[in-house]
Amino acid sequence: MFAFIVRRLLQAVMVMLAVAFIAFSMFNFVGDPIVLIAGQDASAEQREDLRKALGLDLPTPQRFVKYVTDAAQGNFGLSYRTTEKVGKMIADRLPATLELSFMAALMALLLGIPMGVFTGLYPKLWVSRMLLAVSLVGISLPTFLIGILLIVIFAVVLGWLPSFGRGDVVQIGFWSTGFLTLSGWKAILMPAFTLGLFQMTLIMRLVRSEMLEVLRTDYIKFARARGLHNRAVHFGHALKNTMVPVITITGLQVGSIIAFAIITETVFSWPGLGLLFLQSVQNVDIPVMSSYLVLIGFLFVMINLIVDILYFVVDPRLRGQSGGGVAK
Repeated sequence: MFAFIVRRLLQAVMVMLAVAFIAFSMFNFVGDPIVLIAGQDASAEQREDLRKALGLDLPTPQRFVKYVTDAAQGNFGLSYRTTEKVGKMIADRLPATLELSFMAALMALLLGIPMGVFTGLYPKLWVSRMLLAVSLVGISLPTFLIGILLIVIFAVVLGWLPSFGRGDVVQIGFWSTGFLTLSGWKAILMPAFTLGLFQMTLIMRLVRSEMLEVLRTDYIKFARARGLHNRAVHFGHALKNTMVPVITITGLQVGSIIAFAIITETVFSWPGLGLLFLQSVQNVDIPVMSSYLVLIGFLFVMINLIVDILYFVVDPRLRGQSGGGVAK
């Protein structure tokens, strides 16, 4: 187990170096930062002084090493648009995105797994068929359309929920949370459901297909022949053996929720990293764009590491393997 984690950590370092190189390359191929910061009217001397101050006069390998070293310390430079520290901008926006992603993933799991189990155990009931039909809507409709429809129904027509913003937040140290206020809970419901709807339907269909396949296996038939209760067969044997592929997909989807929350944050004007990234793209703010790429890469790497470790907890066959590797 320890050797497996060490190997995964080494692989994670290599992946992060590759991501950092791609993020660093954006500085060389997307516009001239000196022109963006100093403007067209700056003199040649002013531009040269600014270039030295930013370290852009150094050789490319030396600049890359400095970029990686600074990024590892949380120093991502200054924003071209606001001249504010990028690390502070990310730290201010990160709680909003993480809370939104957490709620979306929680909704997807708490609703997707039970619905998948139900439709797998009772595939011929009208409720199961209705859930499958509704899941097609969640997969087919684009995220922005779902968000707009929810705003029209619950904000404009019914007036129950706010249509934009995060609501009132409470500052706890460096973390700002909306979970401690009523307006914060109201504000997060629609964006979280919009962001997690696709993942919920995907998890439901995956659990359903795995349940149907597992229930046809020989060891389930043997468990029934031993006279075990249906609850023990369904939840003690069948559901447990469906969790390995579900963990894989769920882990990757959690990363996708964080990475692709841009559309949802734009529709609901949610003050998170996605909206910040979109604003940086519109203004060609390279430090913010590259920092966002590095952060998302880091989150994906950590999520994959956690998923691989969970394999050992769920599947006892992997714990018995001397190599400890997980094939993907």
